[in-house]
Parts: sequence; structure tokens; C-alpha cells
Amino acid sequence: MYPTLKLSTRRRLAIVRLHRPERRNAMSAQLMREMIACAAEIAARTDLGAVIVTGAPAFFSAGADLKDSRRWANASMPLAARREIASLGMRMARAWEELPQITIAAIEGYAVGGGLALALALDWRVAARNAFVSLPEISLGIPLTWGTIPRLVNLVGPAQAKRLSILCERVPAPAAQSIGLIDEIAPPGRALAAAERLAQAALAQPEHSVRMSKESVNAYANLGAHAASYMAHDQLQLAAASPESRAARAAALRKRPAAAGVARGTAARRSRGR
Repeated sequence: MYPTLKLSTRRRLAIVRLHRPERRNAMSAQLMREMIACAAEIAARTDLGAVIVTGAPAFFSAGADLKDSRRWANASMPLAARREIASLGMRMARAWEELPQITIAAIEGYAVGGGLALALALDWRVAARNAFVSLPEISLGIPLTWGTIPRLVNLVGPAQAKRLSILCERVPAPAAQSIGLIDEIAPPGRALAAAERLAQAALAQPEHSVRMSKESVNAYANLGAHAASYMAHDQLQLAAASPESRAARAAALRKRPAAAGVARGTAARRSRGR
């Protein structure tokens, strides 16, 4: 049903696996549309109490799909169509944030840009000890959008939110845990198993009290979040159309094949080690 996702359920737990291995689970328009649809399907399931979102053994998500031309201020499209596409990331993040079920990200390898933005919209994040996270949007000439800034400030405070979003640093999982960005560290290759244990602990609690508590926390934490983010898709369009942004994305595309080769080599070494 979802070409870029794999959805499985077991009793009260659902597992959603991002599945674009050829693009390292980069966030294309299609993947985001499918994530929105998948969230709606899960929200309607009263038999499910928790959901884990995960990726591949070597990567959670490489972030924005720079080769998806429909995402990047295509001037040949009507303005309404461009705004709809630009809003996909925010709509996806909000759909997952607003799920009544407990939601957990299980991160192996790395969660970058839009991949980390999705993870931040979930309730908890579990990462392998050797994983890293980063928010490289500004280095690509675009601001951090999708409603991620308010979530980031809620988790790590204003100063750390500025550092993470402006300096675009790679943050190893243990350091990310120390500032509140990651909730639990697992041995390499065991992030999903750790996330399942966390999900089962939540499922063991009285279901309706869990849902009410999550809704209460989100209602308070997100006061003013929409006011701070409602123009994000227009900001994204404006910035993405600038010469500096186009140049930055082109430079990133030139670098990514080498980065992908390093990731594949690392995955192969891990496989041999096991």
C-alpha cells in the first residue's frame, strides 16, 4: 500500500519502517505524503497503543531529497501547487505529533535534517550509541522549518536550539542524549529492540490515562508553536529559490555520492564484525 514505507503490527504495537534504501530514506514528496496517510490510518486504529518509526540498519534518514525536483521551488508549477508541496513536511510532522498513540523513533546510523525533524515530532527517540544526528538546513541555504524550531526549543532550550540549527554540527548520540535530544542510547544494531522495550513499558500502563497525559503535555508544550511556524512553507519556498540556496544544494549533491560510499563501507564493516 505504501511503496516508500513498510507498516507491520503485532498486538498493540505498530512498526513503520522508512523504505527508500536507494536514496538512504531521503524525504521525497511521495514519502511524506505516504507518512501523512499512514499517520491517518494509525490514528483511526483503536487497537494500537504505540508506534515505532525506524529506518535501515545503516541509516534512519538522510534528510531532504535534493534530487526530488518537485520539492524545490519549481517555477513552472502554479503557486498553489508549490505551496502545497512546500507544506508537506510540516503537515507530516504535525500528523505524527498529534497521533493519540505513544510514538518512538528508533535510530541507527544517522538521522539528518528532515529525518531528525520527523523524529523530533515523536514522543521519544532511541538511538544506537554510534549514531549521530544533525540539522544541516542552513548549510543548504534554507531555514529549519516543519515546525521543528518550537520542538527543538522545548527539548533543549533556546541556546542549544540556535547552535544545532545554525552551526549544522554532527552530534554523536551520547552528546545528543546529554542535552535532551535523544532519550535512550542502545548498543549498535539494537535501537529497535530498545524502542520496543520502551513501547511495551508504555503499553503496560492504563491506556486512557496514557493518552490523556500525552495530550495534556502536548497541549502545554505546543502553546504558540503554530503561531511561530504557520508561514514555514512560504519561508522555505522563498529561501529555496535564492541563488545561494541553489548553489548550496548543488554543492551538497556533488558531495553526497562520496558520503554514501563511506556509509556503505561502514555498514559492510559492521556486518563483517557481527
